[in-house]
Amino acid sequence: MGFIREPKGVDFIIQSDPLTEKERKEISRFILDYKSKKPKSESKKVGNKREKLLS
Repeated sequence: MGFIREPKGVDFIIQSDPLTEKERKEISRFILDYKSKKPKSESKKVGNKREKLLS
């Protein structure tokens, strides 16, 4: 596989603008809503390997 160069006039470095306080709050609210609606997964019981070896 060879080295790929950037074509002339094209810049592959992306630098986004910083988020405003309003955007930051909207994203945080979306994440909280998503997590609250997500079904809770049941915790799995982990057995003790030592107990299995002794039985």
